[in-house]
Amino acid sequence: MNPTAARARPRHLVAAALLPLLALTACGSGDTGTTAPAGAQAPAPTDDPVAAVRKVESAAALLPAEVREGGTLRVGSSVGAPPSAYYPNGSDKAPEGQDIDLTDAVAKVLGIEVRRQDASFETILPALESGKYDVGTGNFGVTSERLKTIDFVTYIDDGQGFAVKKGSTALKKKVTDLTQLCGLTIGTNAGTTFESTLTARKSVCADAGKEPYDVKVYSENGATLTALQQGRIDVIMSTINGLRHQAAQPAAQTAFIGEYHRLDVGFAFKKGSPLTKAFQAAVNELIDDGTYARILEKWGTSASAIDASRINPPEHT
Repeated sequence: MNPTAARARPRHLVAAALLPLLALTACGSGDTGTTAPAGAQAPAPTDDPVAAVRKVESAAALLPAEVREGGTLRVGSSVGAPPSAYYPNGSDKAPEGQDIDLTDAVAKVLGIEVRRQDASFETILPALESGKYDVGTGNFGVTSERLKTIDFVTYIDDGQGFAVKKGSTALKKKVTDLTQLCGLTIGTNAGTTFESTLTARKSVCADAGKEPYDVKVYSENGATLTALQQGRIDVIMSTINGLRHQAAQPAAQTAFIGEYHRLDVGFAFKKGSPLTKAFQAAVNELIDDGTYARILEKWGTSASAIDASRINPPEHT
């Protein structure tokens, strides 16, 4: 029996109920680096929806025997910016965020512990292939190119968006075509879908007879925001939810100017990993028991909820 099909109807009801909970906050599909500039983050939420999560034997049984016996998994975690994963009060405290809560909740459902290791976003997928990590988190968007070498278990729907400095006239409306960026300087993060999209489509300006756009790549979110505030770039391309969260912080002085391309986001695994079915079952348990909705509500990302976790869905077109 297909467990996804069996649970489809209640998850649709959960997703519909979540839509009114939208807040201008977000995750960081492709977030990199450490924390944003001082004052650019809201205080971390204090509620703990993960505390009540318990082991579910049917989901745990899907783990390989050696994992059940060993009881731990190695997680490569990109800790970048709120609300995905970040250090709310400096690096002396444990990271917090949507990805942290979801990973911890999945681990509790499966009855295992995670050994989290901070890693830069662009290094995690290659490290999965080499066997350094069992799982990767960093709000990884599911793309056709990544699916060639990586397996994904989805847990949220995010994607690509744009933001400008508050009061900027560089872009006056939602970006629906990259030719709107011609002649501008775009800042983004290394190893992300944003960088690959901008690089792959750079000829669109020449094809339209316009001045090309310039792309500046930064290793962390804070550097990208500083570049925008100082006028060294005109626009940021990053995650929809992350840019919404940033724009909601007065100190950031940014304005979110819309979505460009939606992407499923998921836990990442080496191709052929035996862990995917267990993780999918765990995410679906969290959706069914309401924990998933409470985690997304906590981090303001309810409008990005999914109604069922999938393994390796095709990239959104």
